[in-house]
Amino acid sequence: MPTSTRDRLAALLSTAAPASGTGFVDLLGDSPQAGPPTGVTQRLMRTSLLPRVYERYWRPALGCVFKGPFGPSMAGEIRLATELLALRPGQVVLDVACGTGRFTRAFGAAVGPDGLAIGLDGARPMLETAVAERGPDNVVYLRADAVEPPLRESTVDAVCCFAALHMFAEPEKALDSFARLLRPGGRIVLLTSAQRGWQPARTVETIGGVFSGQRMFDRGEIAAALRARGFTSISERYAGFTQIVAGGLRSGHPHPVLSRDTRTRGTSRRT
Repeated sequence: MPTSTRDRLAALLSTAAPASGTGFVDLLGDSPQAGPPTGVTQRLMRTSLLPRVYERYWRPALGCVFKGPFGPSMAGEIRLATELLALRPGQVVLDVACGTGRFTRAFGAAVGPDGLAIGLDGARPMLETAVAERGPDNVVYLRADAVEPPLRESTVDAVCCFAALHMFAEPEKALDSFARLLRPGGRIVLLTSAQRGWQPARTVETIGGVFSGQRMFDRGEIAAALRARGFTSISERYAGFTQIVAGGLRSGHPHPVLSRDTRTRGTSRRT
């Protein structure tokens, strides 16, 4: 990681960045992760094996299962996320739960050398693999709490969180944090779980979610949560039992601290 890139990240942090020889800024130290694991899937993220197969096998295979035959590929997800964030040269983008950094590298290319792409994850093996994959010089990796990223208020232009929100112990608090970090007019895009309306399917999905530690959100629930936090022009895309939700933070909207369940049911595509 170039020193200048680390310095750019340090200027955005709400806490001092310790010296590190790992290739990423580590704010968790000896802790295996921030907070307790929420299930089997999150525990696997901490192993040394999963990062080796994550981009090529694990993530695409899970995507096929959860998104169904008509959902976007992983490459399609990256293109869609980049478009929905409307990334421009010079912007700062935060990739929450970045894993091995495939999205982060693409975001770095999109914002150009004057921009900054920050990949945040709590799993050390994932970030070690991300660093080894290299990428643009404007990409930097941060090991920290994904629910409460240690960045100063209104410091980023875009937040991406794909395939992770449903595994957080406190997803509502995470949405509060994302709204707080965004500058007015900043954009967010999320890929997370979405239960279907057919009751037998909902039952199976709920049982599977309990086993794996993944929360099954209702359709429309994430859009409602974003609206409650000041986001507008919200779009929703559904594939299988996943949803991709995006929106922009209304200029001048005060950063709320909700951390409450704002569930609602609905299937609107754009509000």
